[in-house]
Amino acid sequence: MRIAVTIFLTDETIAPVRLARELEARGFAGLYLPEHTHIPVERTTPYPAGGDLPREYGRTLDPFVALGQAAAVTERLGLGTGITLVAQHDPIDLAKQIATLDHLSGGRFTLGVGFGWNVEEAADHGVRWRTRRELGRDRMALMRALWAEEPTAYEGEFGSVRASSAFPKPVQKPRGPVTGPRTLVGGAAGPKLFTHIAEYADGWMPIGGRGLTESLPVLRSVWADAGRDAGALQVVPYAVFPSAGKLAHYAELGIEEVVVQLPPAGEAEVLGVLDAYGEYL
Repeated sequence: MRIAVTIFLTDETIAPVRLARELEARGFAGLYLPEHTHIPVERTTPYPAGGDLPREYGRTLDPFVALGQAAAVTERLGLGTGITLVAQHDPIDLAKQIATLDHLSGGRFTLGVGFGWNVEEAADHGVRWRTRRELGRDRMALMRALWAEEPTAYEGEFGSVRASSAFPKPVQKPRGPVTGPRTLVGGAAGPKLFTHIAEYADGWMPIGGRGLTESLPVLRSVWADAGRDAGALQVVPYAVFPSAGKLAHYAELGIEEVVVQLPPAGEAEVLGVLDAYGEYL
């Protein structure tokens, strides 16, 4: 099983370059970074985990800049977002960022896609909360048009693009309905989410990984009904606090990659946790 990590990198934590070098040297599979552009101080949206919102949410580094640094000092380490808030981006700009990072890293990028939880953050980006999933789906389709091998136009409910010359292209070739880098959709199990996964992604990135025994058969059924290859579905539990028993359970479910959680801390603390996680490699 491949063991990757995620961390809230901020202006107060270990630096991306130091962490990336350590991860590759130790044999970890990848580095996934979350995204928050800003956290409005006056907000009514509760923190999903309960209690006060942790300090790191408002100090998060831009994931694409940080992953660009990580790509420049590594050769094998996977690079990913967990997750990109697609609805909060201009899709033409985002398509260029993603393709450039994937190209410069030699195809090592994984696009984790999500829909967010902070209503006020999304509103400042002009996102209407009730339609954010449909907006995200539309923007993914627009980006796929720009990543297509031949100039392809797209006209959607929320945006459009003319048939265009748009390079570089993501390294991975189109597969079924999916065009672009490896794409995983994050979020809680449900029919709408599973439909999105089967429509335009390579798989699912469930946070915490709970309830997979019950939810995986449902996802596999939706995947099959969409005509997707059963062997191509990827499920990557995300932000997991690992144990030997938990990882063994994932292996029994056919899961091949797990993303474990690091603390949003300085170098000494983060490297100490990596030492402890080394037993799972």
